[in-house]
Amino acid sequence: MSDRIHLGWFLDGFRVPAWNKPWSGTSSRDWTSGRFYVDMARDLERGCFDYFMLEDNNYVPDSFGGTMDAYLKYGQRAPKHDPTALATIISQATEHIGIVATVATTEISPYRLARLMSTLDHFSDGRIGWNIVTGSNDQAAQNFGFAAQPAHDVRYDLADEFVAAAKALWNSWEDGAVVLDDKSNVYVDASKVHVVDYQGEHFSTRGPLNTIPGPQREPVFLQAGVSPRGIRFSAQTADSIIATGDSIPAMKALRERVRAEAAAVGRDPDAIKVMFITEPVLGDTIDEAEAKLVRIEEDAMRTYDHNLSGLASVTTTDFSKYDPDQPLPADLTTNGHQGQLNDMIRSGKTLRELATAPLANGYRETFVGTPQSVAAAMQDAVEEIGGDGFLISSLSPTRRYVSEIVDGLVPELQKRGVMRDRYEGRTLRENLLAF
Repeated sequence: MSDRIHLGWFLDGFRVPAWNKPWSGTSSRDWTSGRFYVDMARDLERGCFDYFMLEDNNYVPDSFGGTMDAYLKYGQRAPKHDPTALATIISQATEHIGIVATVATTEISPYRLARLMSTLDHFSDGRIGWNIVTGSNDQAAQNFGFAAQPAHDVRYDLADEFVAAAKALWNSWEDGAVVLDDKSNVYVDASKVHVVDYQGEHFSTRGPLNTIPGPQREPVFLQAGVSPRGIRFSAQTADSIIATGDSIPAMKALRERVRAEAAAVGRDPDAIKVMFITEPVLGDTIDEAEAKLVRIEEDAMRTYDHNLSGLASVTTTDFSKYDPDQPLPADLTTNGHQGQLNDMIRSGKTLRELATAPLANGYRETFVGTPQSVAAAMQDAVEEIGGDGFLISSLSPTRRYVSEIVDGLVPELQKRGVMRDRYEGRTLRENLLAF
């Protein structure tokens, strides 16, 4: 294992950030233009983060109580803008950080996706990534002309084929196809550009792609599936995995499952970076950080419906039907995010405990303290897990919180020699594989 830590940031959608929180500043006004997130990307680049991951979905949820009210009232999960457009403007405002946009395989064609990612890879000089989601909500499917989402495992079968079709398109141009020879008046050597005629059970595309291959040729692939079928897909395809775990042993076990699956299909397990979502709480003293955590917990109790509606939309489960002071039924199933629902059930916690867990957005058990103590805890955690790093996240990011991470935590990680202080490579893939 590497003793160095990769850091990324998981953004919960191109949406209004901390509009009703302390220290929200102008974010409620300048998020729609992307300015807030451009500022954020520049800060993360200053902190030498591997990538900025932009989540997305294409619907206004009504999973909680059968109504859109909670989601629109709180500005949660909606309104939300297109992350590929945000990726474009961030690419022009930064030089090194990777930019990962979410696009669902059930909501676009392989050709459109391949062309879009190649274009973004050029815009960013080789720093683009694609977060591959398979779709999970019937409302989103209906926005694209379908009655409902396919069954959970079938969606991964579709994604396997989708990625194969996109790869065929990205490879429809050979290296050296672009000649740019003024003397012979040849821009492209046509003998090096090929029709692919990809024919699958669900997708077909003639090709070739009509865009020049980007600096990476293929984007870096991210995936968040932690169900058995999701892990199989990730092990075969992903360069980095968005993961969750409520304890260090659980994280270690998940990473080992991914690596074993990768080895079984002939991939180098070290080529897959498993990144666990976490939300550190920092203070100048440990007492200050713990007091801040208490305030967060109290706020979570006040916003129970807000938090529970968020869990409902992700798992496509109407939790308003269940007793909040009882654990979830062991036989509860979903066609949405199975891994997250299964984790909730296995925890044995009541619905109220799940919804009011501080920020309910990733592991933070020992990541409460000063920048120095949290840096030490993160180093210890990665050593116990075996690698690879963390995705910092906040459901309501503020410029202050970003600064606490970039100007407080990151320098302490760098002092310990476990975090880069400069980018090793030019592309996202090169930086991700640097250690």
